[in-house]
Amino acid sequence: MAKRDFYEILGVAKTASDEDIKKAYRKLAMKYHPDRNQGDKSAEAEAKFKEVKEAYEMLSDAEKRSAYDQFGHAGVDPNMRGGPGAQGFGGFSEAFGDIFGDIFGQARRQQGGRQVYRGNDLSYAMEITLEEAAKGKETQIKIPSWNSCEPCQGSGAKPGTSVKTCTTCQGSGSVQMRQGFFSVQQTCPHCRGTGRIIPEICSACHGQGKTKTQKTLEVKIPSGIDDGMRIRSTGNGEPGTNGGPSGDLFIEIRLKKHDIFERDGDDLHCAIPISFTTASLGGEISVPTLEGKAAIDIPEGTQSGKQFRLRGKGIKGVRSSFPGDLYCHINIETPVKLTEHQRKLMRELDESLKKGGAKHSPNEEGWADKLKGFFR
Repeated sequence: MAKRDFYEILGVAKTASDEDIKKAYRKLAMKYHPDRNQGDKSAEAEAKFKEVKEAYEMLSDAEKRSAYDQFGHAGVDPNMRGGPGAQGFGGFSEAFGDIFGDIFGQARRQQGGRQVYRGNDLSYAMEITLEEAAKGKETQIKIPSWNSCEPCQGSGAKPGTSVKTCTTCQGSGSVQMRQGFFSVQQTCPHCRGTGRIIPEICSACHGQGKTKTQKTLEVKIPSGIDDGMRIRSTGNGEPGTNGGPSGDLFIEIRLKKHDIFERDGDDLHCAIPISFTTASLGGEISVPTLEGKAAIDIPEGTQSGKQFRLRGKGIKGVRSSFPGDLYCHINIETPVKLTEHQRKLMRELDESLKKGGAKHSPNEEGWADKLKGFFR
């Protein structure tokens, strides 16, 4: 039976970000986890759980995802090789080479040359304000960088000495090993895949041939970005070994806590305090938005907790067509530090309200009925 498309399994588009893929996986993994599906549906749920897990493992890995996008399932199946040259004995030998390469930790190799290693990825946490997240910004960051070592001119050997070819692997970086009927290659244990030996290392770079420094990188933060999202800067990670590609830099966004607003996706929420008088008599109040001030008409008799929605006053997300909304939650403030005269007026008002009956307190009568039923 043909395998389902990994993107279809997770329910995401092929252009989905790493964060979208992670969210989709978490949701489906919780849904189909064996512990949550017992009885008749346990076998079906377990099969779907394994399917979701495999899809996530492939799409969350940058290299596997790239191979899958290019060659489909053949690009990530260890028993197959996608693309040209995957036919006949060439494809067979390459497939076995990949399997044993995984067993012995073999890195990618240049044709007839030494093994090359991709550099490690780097992570950078960037804290931004809600306003910056909504509008986007351009900024600069300083990240680690590497320069060729001047004293040894990048060789890694002490000035005045030279690098020697590894006699164990003859400079290839790998050695042949027999495993039953098969002859496989593994990293040379003497030179660790570099194909060379440094008798006396350079004290400035400790034999690495490069020295660590810093460089300034221009970063563009897209408008609508949210907390936890990541921006990939290709090739700005650690450099590879033996000419291997550099890793990537991942900039993780962290939103600072805002004094007024709380973000929920593309929507914003804020608490608006109003006076007892305004809540009772009604009136117009001014509320803040990210674009300035807006007006809200408070109807007479507004209760605490009332919510007002301002359409389009939220944030337009990175992948959204329209901005979210702003939700204003009303909090009625109780008067404090009253004078004796004010207390007298409040008591008179209270007596007057009681004479009017339940019409002045629409929630109190219902609450009293609930209490009677509870204690009955």
